[in-house]
Amino acid sequence: MSLEREINKRSGSNCELCSSSENLQVYAITPQKLGNINDNIHACSTCITQIEDSAVTDANHWRCLNDSMWSEVSGVKIIAWRMLSRLKKEGWPQDLLDMMYLEEEELNWAQATGEGEDPEDKVIHRDSNGVVINAGDSVVLIKDLPVKGSSMVAKRGTAVRRVSLDHENAEFIEGKVNGIQIVIITKYVKKI
Repeated sequence: MSLEREINKRSGSNCELCSSSENLQVYAITPQKLGNINDNIHACSTCITQIEDSAVTDANHWRCLNDSMWSEVSGVKIIAWRMLSRLKKEGWPQDLLDMMYLEEEELNWAQATGEGEDPEDKVIHRDSNGVVINAGDSVVLIKDLPVKGSSMVAKRGTAVRRVSLDHENAEFIEGKVNGIQIVIITKYVKKI
């Protein structure tokens, strides 16, 4: 059975966040963690647009999270936590966040994008051209880099897919090069 059919069956052909039945699509949650169907949710175009662009977020649309935050699907809980964290200054989302329970692994996944952090405290990763790098993005090395503790040299032009971010240092990201997880300095990469 295809991923889309499985998710459609699980969701009952409705958005797993707001229950809309129109303009549905499979939405992949970044960064991918579980490697299975729970990394994806069925969401309507309204929800997806607001998830991806905080400038168009309508707080009243997300009152639906009062119900969907109790879902058994990890991906739905992650997005619910992220949106409630984004909107917590509205007042009512903070009450829902206080009631919400996530396992430690789910909470780490929810926090992986930096959602919910105060903008002053948020560590922003930028590539060599000043473009913001987010968790799950792909980058390309712009310089040959020797890998510490190894005889390997990561060659210029190597693509590193689905990077993860160091939330304490804006100069470091992590990714796999030739099957080895390494730490890369952001000034030596360009976002693809």
